[in-house]
Amino acid sequence: MDAKTPTLNLSLDLHQMLDGLRRWVECESPTFEVEAVNRMMSLAANDLTDMGATVERIAGPTGLGDCLRASFPHPRRGEPGVLIMAHLDTVHPVGTLEKLPFRVDGNRCYGPGILDMKGGTFAALQAVRALADAAFETPLPVYVLLTSDEEIGSPGTRPLIEAEAKRHKYVLVPEPAKEDNGVVSGRYAIARFNLTAQGRPSHAGAALKKGRSAIREMAQQILAIEDMTDDDCTFSVGVVHGGQWVNCVSTECRAEALSMAKRQVDLDRGVARMLDRNETHEDGTGFLVELGVVRPVWEPNEGTMALFAQAEAAASSLGLSLTHGSAGGGSDGNFTGALGIPTLDGLGLSGDGYHTLEEHIIVDSLLQRTQLMAGLLIRLSESETER
Repeated sequence: MDAKTPTLNLSLDLHQMLDGLRRWVECESPTFEVEAVNRMMSLAANDLTDMGATVERIAGPTGLGDCLRASFPHPRRGEPGVLIMAHLDTVHPVGTLEKLPFRVDGNRCYGPGILDMKGGTFAALQAVRALADAAFETPLPVYVLLTSDEEIGSPGTRPLIEAEAKRHKYVLVPEPAKEDNGVVSGRYAIARFNLTAQGRPSHAGAALKKGRSAIREMAQQILAIEDMTDDDCTFSVGVVHGGQWVNCVSTECRAEALSMAKRQVDLDRGVARMLDRNETHEDGTGFLVELGVVRPVWEPNEGTMALFAQAEAAASSLGLSLTHGSAGGGSDGNFTGALGIPTLDGLGLSGDGYHTLEEHIIVDSLLQRTQLMAGLLIRLSESETER
């Protein structure tokens, strides 16, 4: 630690932090449940206000929950600073708590959305609170952006994310840590696709051969699409809806597919291959592929690597080592990193099982990552990663 960086002596109470995190986890907030997401935003807004932040509620995209923008007290508030960026929507439907209740089991703590990414977001805000309680002033003002649609690719909030990030010098994203307790300095490119198979109707019992099943067509297409996966680009189908009556040959089947690649050129090639699957027959049957949300590849630049160096120094002061690397699985860091804004992702908690009924955090990481975030915030200044 250099002479300009103060020695941090933060007062952090693990039991209090777990109690606070429990409130967040037990406020279920799946993306498409607008009222649930808005309840979670209200909870976060109250916590931010209690911390002294000025909070602005932003109406969400059509059919989705609201977003929050906040700024903490600082002599330079309003000037470019450090943006903590996170999402509060989850993939778990309301009622998941019955199957995955908040519980501590040894050094693991379970709950829907606890790893992706309520735990990391909560820890990041606790870092700001702890610095204020200890009378440490960060060199730069600290801001927060909490969004509501990341789990579906941020189709409605991308303009907000990019506009907000461009106002600041650094973006910190407390998504889950890498498996080796590292952070994320880049992310792969991702594309989503909407698929529609059109069939021909008939009575499934009396005139089966007169129809053409959209479900059968989709099933064949799914196998073909997933077989397109290679070392450079992956393809998977994760959502399928088709048919209405079992005694009717299905006339429409819809699905959603995901493609991921380490390089943009490989994703572009994958998109072209998917769009080439479009086919329409004279009788109206066929298969339609429509390109949905795309997250651009994010490759680390000089600014991001300088930002990582500061995080590494913060970790070292805690007696921890810190690694970095690119990761699959998109985040809103794709957008800010691709814009060239120094961005560090994966600053959240360690754990496993996110998006499943085994989602959990490593309890020790709640304190460690709070301290890491605090140490990083106190180090970032005007000159660290000028761009």
